[in-house]
Amino acid sequence: MMDVPASAMVPRFVGGGAIVFEEKVVPTAGHGQLLIQVKANALCASEFGAYRNGSQVTPGHEAAGVVASAGPGTSTPVGTQGVVFLMDFCGECRSCRLGLSNQCLAKRADYGFNRDGGYGPFMLVNEDVFFAVDGDISPAEATLLLDVMGTGGHSIERGRLVHPDIQSLLITGSGPIGLGILVMAKLMFGSDFPVLTTDLVSYRLDLSERLGALPINVEKEALQEGMKRHGFSDVDMAIDSSGKSAARREAMDVLARRGVLVCVGHGEDLVLNVSPDLIAPERAVIGSEYFCYSELAGNLERLRGNRDYLGQIVTHRYPVSEIEQAFETFSRQNSGKVVVEQ
Repeated sequence: MMDVPASAMVPRFVGGGAIVFEEKVVPTAGHGQLLIQVKANALCASEFGAYRNGSQVTPGHEAAGVVASAGPGTSTPVGTQGVVFLMDFCGECRSCRLGLSNQCLAKRADYGFNRDGGYGPFMLVNEDVFFAVDGDISPAEATLLLDVMGTGGHSIERGRLVHPDIQSLLITGSGPIGLGILVMAKLMFGSDFPVLTTDLVSYRLDLSERLGALPINVEKEALQEGMKRHGFSDVDMAIDSSGKSAARREAMDVLARRGVLVCVGHGEDLVLNVSPDLIAPERAVIGSEYFCYSELAGNLERLRGNRDYLGQIVTHRYPVSEIEQAFETFSRQNSGKVVVEQ
């Protein structure tokens, strides 16, 4: 067993963009639980609510670390490195029996939102949400398995349920989730598969271009004009990571027949005219929420074989002592994925 302190300094999100440190008792692993010594946690835009308004729990849901202690009834050895799945799924409901852990009907927690998450030095989780990762992959790299690769790849697979023969993809929004969709499309379909990306931020569009995308700055040109410049009049699949009504509507308007719009970014609404938008062209609109725990194994193999390519998404790394600066950088949007390290 590792030497676990009785208490540790933990960042507390007090609101107004302020993060202070306070001493908290380190929890003890109970039956079926693991105490994770967190080594890295990637920032997510969904945490801006805690950053601006404060949080009663420690945020952080893209955590990678090492098992510091294991409670009774567990089989994971102390010292095992891995990542934590956001949702504490029950494993027994109808969804879980089908492997759809992201749709658990008796979910016990969302780590970082209603249970202490990964910005603290220690994190208590149920063993079934921990996924072991070989020690040759750094904790910062391992966080890519979560919202970047997991959420990105799952959204593509959701679209393929409706349109299995897609030949082109549009991603609206080139933040970390959009970049994750991009890299997963390239890994799943090949480097020559055409992916168009949109955004208002030049930094993110430039990064998407380096990762193989055809970028469109929708602040400088209309979506359809940008697509035409790249040689496209429509696309088979569009995935919206922006959560913006205007982006979703524009994506809907450039879908080909049998096209599918996947909404992965939470946020605003989408107004549809059902007959011309859906019925006549047989288009579909579907949602995509996080990913399934079972997808981690395949994505680990992809990560292991494409570390240099995927690693480009992590553009900034900060020690936890500079977590405020990390959020300030991320909020300015001139970044890819930002990671805080312990």
